[in-house]
Amino acid sequence: MNKDRLEWVMSGLNQHALTEAEDQFVKTALEDFEKNHALTEHQEERLENLYKQKSKLIPNEPTPRAKARGFRPLAHLA
Repeated sequence: MNKDRLEWVMSGLNQHALTEAEDQFVKTALEDFEKNHALTEHQEERLENLYKQKSKLIPNEPTPRAKARGFRPLAHLA
């Protein structure tokens, strides 16, 4: 998964409330991408499936919890 695709998936996930487990997985995947500039095949599949699952739902209004996640663009990796 390249940086642009990851940012696109993350922008979609940021529109939905995530469970604690989903949120922790996303944070770990982002940290791994920042460190290694890549994700494992399993991480990519899980992110894509999570995105597909959440994209079928109506996006939530921004909540304090969603804002607190603080996902930031990966532009600093370029």
